[in-house]
Parts: sequence; C-alpha cells; structure tokens
Amino acid sequence: MRARIRAGDRAAFAELYETYARPVYNHALRMTGDWSTAEEVMSETFLTAWRTRTTVRPDGGPLGPWLFGIATNKAHNANRSLRRRTAFLARRPAPEPVADFADETAERLDDLRKLAAMQRALSQLRRTEREVLPLCVWSQLSYAEAADALGIAVGTVRSRLSRARDRLRRLAEEQSVTQSREPRPGRGEVEGAAAFAAWPVQEEAR
Repeated sequence: MRARIRAGDRAAFAELYETYARPVYNHALRMTGDWSTAEEVMSETFLTAWRTRTTVRPDGGPLGPWLFGIATNKAHNANRSLRRRTAFLARRPAPEPVADFADETAERLDDLRKLAAMQRALSQLRRTEREVLPLCVWSQLSYAEAADALGIAVGTVRSRLSRARDRLRRLAEEQSVTQSREPRPGRGEVEGAAAFAAWPVQEEAR
C-alpha cells in the first residue's frame, strides 16, 4: 500500500480513503467539537495526504498514523483560526438592535400601490388636466396659486379641474360596474385606479 500511494496509484488512494475517512472525521470532531469543521479537517487531511504522498516512507505499517498526524495539525489550525475570529468579534462593539420594520415596509408597499393607482388614473386624463388636478386636489393649492404655478388664468384652472373631476368620476363609475361582475380583490389591494384617484375629488365635492 505504501508503495502504491507513493507512486500515485489512485485506486490505492481511494481504498485508503474508504478505510480511514470515518476514523479521521471522528478524530477531527473530537478535537474541534464542531461537525462542519470536522468535515473540513477531514477533506483537507486527504487533500494534503495526496499532495505529500511522496513523503510516505516505503517501509512501515498501516498509514492511519500518518493521516491522523495530518488531521491533528489541521484541527489545531482550525481551532486557532476559530479562536482568532472569536477574539476579533469580542473586541468589536455589540451590534445595534435591529428595529422591527415590518409595519414600515407594509406601509411603503401600500403607498407604492396607491401611487401606481393614481398614475394609472392620471394617465387617462389630458395633459392639461393632469397638471391642475395634483396641484389643486393633492397639493391643496388654491386656484390662484395653481394658475400662478402654471402661468395660466384662474378661470382656465377652474375649467380644467372641472373636466378632470368629471373624467375621473366617469372612470370610477365604469370601474365600479366592471368590478361588480368580478371577484373582490384581496385585502389591502387597491380596487380601482380611477376610483382611488377620484376619492379626494369626491370628498372635496361633498
């Protein structure tokens, strides 16, 4: 066996692995106290054994002691590395507590859905109507302030806003009829883009 290992006989090395893999693993486990580390030590042991096979003396008994010697060195190295990592982590300040952001995330997702609904509704309006509606309804600008922002007359703001309101109401009514024939959306879903976008308009009109 020693001569075959020294010569790089792969079949002999496979036989060596089958014979000693479990004993080497158990040895590494006893030395490291960790299953995953023991597996790494075992793998590194046989890799090193293959690379240094020419150092095996041609005479002698079983090759177990040679493998255990390699495994012992690998286990020591693994333990030293673990101690260094543990000491390094011990010197670092404790991590800041992580806040529970589940509610914040849900709110953001809900905001994104609402924003998307408004964008879909506004996309069905004329450009001039899309300009006045956000200013007067959501930004709460007066007609005069919206007129100043757009560089148009106050009367133009009024007429454009009126057309935008009428258009959104019609879209909301159409979607309401369509949805009455379809399954209800799940909890938290926006039922209709126009219906949601028209809501502030309807509130203001009351």
